[in-house]
Amino acid sequence: MNDLGLLIIILAAVAVALMMGALLLRRSQLRGALGTFDASICLVSGRWRMGVCRYAEQELEFMSLYSLSPIPRHRFQRSQLQINGWREPQGAEAAKLPGGWIVVGLGHGGQEFELAMNYGAYTGLSAWLEAGPVVGIGTWR
Repeated sequence: MNDLGLLIIILAAVAVALMMGALLLRRSQLRGALGTFDASICLVSGRWRMGVCRYAEQELEFMSLYSLSPIPRHRFQRSQLQINGWREPQGAEAAKLPGGWIVVGLGHGGQEFELAMNYGAYTGLSAWLEAGPVVGIGTWR
């Protein structure tokens, strides 16, 4: 192997290591705040995107892991969010999601989507939704 080929291999390995480090740093930065959990989202496209969900006062926010933006990619109003059930990952999605995760069907303003998370995060999400006041009675803080 010549010197140029070896240099290209070394530079590619350094670039991959830097990208992996940046992803780990992004995840730890997002997960550093209270009220966050690891999740993947699947919207109408059928494609899973890895990220972190964060509970806000009136919203559930989804921040993509592969983005440098501090602004959440998706926001779901707490008063309009409803759980439609959960299931085990099936087929090809089982290979794309971490082991032990479940897929939760959700509805928001007539739009259906899915969030994948571990069961502990699911119980937290369902408790957070149930703990809010009934729509039309009281106020959303």
